[in-house]
Amino acid sequence: MIEKIHYKNFKALRDATLPLGRFTLIVGANGTGKTTAINALNIIIKPTSFSWKEIVSASNVNKDEPVEIEIQAETSSHKIAWGVDAKEGQEVNRPEDFNSQIRKKLHEIKINNFNDFKVFSFDSDKIAESVSVSPNSELNKNGKGLAGVLDQLRDSEPERFEELNNELNRWFPEYDRILFDVPSEGKKTFLLRTLLGKYRIKAEDLSDGTRLALAYLTISYLPNPPKIVAFEEPEKGIHPRLLRKIQDAMYRLAYPENYGENREPVQVIATTHSPYLLDLYKENPEEIVIANKDENGVHFERLIDKPHYEEVLQDAPLGEIWYSGVLGGVPAQI
Repeated sequence: MIEKIHYKNFKALRDATLPLGRFTLIVGANGTGKTTAINALNIIIKPTSFSWKEIVSASNVNKDEPVEIEIQAETSSHKIAWGVDAKEGQEVNRPEDFNSQIRKKLHEIKINNFNDFKVFSFDSDKIAESVSVSPNSELNKNGKGLAGVLDQLRDSEPERFEELNNELNRWFPEYDRILFDVPSEGKKTFLLRTLLGKYRIKAEDLSDGTRLALAYLTISYLPNPPKIVAFEEPEKGIHPRLLRKIQDAMYRLAYPENYGENREPVQVIATTHSPYLLDLYKENPEEIVIANKDENGVHFERLIDKPHYEEVLQDAPLGEIWYSGVLGGVPAQI
């Protein structure tokens, strides 16, 4: 698991540290670096694919200070950190004990974890698109490929696929299972069958919210999900009453032991603007990070690290308190 990421001169993040746990919900106004903080992990994976001018902070354009992203992860016996000097396009390693054993461990962590990192920002129309039949289907960032992933799950993990169908019925009682169709040669798409009447509803005819929810549900039932997953605004297109189900899907990834899953936990990062989603985490303030922006740039702060946060919350809904501006992370008033 990543414990924290430090950013220096990276876009809006001039000097900021993002604390992370198994599950982290980042809340803040537009322009407070939420998406930037997540996408920085792509720089770690392929530092030479980004130019220095693309990612340098606006306050650092004509300076010689390096652009750096430094990650600290917890291993069984060592804390390891590394970063990227984007100006030179080179990796910068900073382990506390820089010996050959640590260097080897650092390389293993990077290969095993960060190359298996996905950021999802689902598009309902892309989710509904038919896909080419393939033995190694993957879900794209926008949700395209869902039909192939579901079809592969049905064939390789039939029991798990049935569990997913049962959960689908709990989320949407009007449907009883997922079916498939071949709209043209070499293509496949999914349908949902109604409980009453057994009507087959094509993916393109389902509501946006149903398609989006199915994408979240599917990821949570994959036998080998990515080791780190980020979701951008999972509330988009989802009815507020269904947000608890979305929370449950994300928790299934992060806390598999609570759902009878025998696999390693996935580190989940999500961003939100929704007070309704935020309300669901009042009992887990350690999972909430608030993004604020001032004249010195963006800053991240865990809710539990705010002075007297318990007194501030009291009996009021967390989303309402955040919306009021008391906790920060809201647009500045002019």
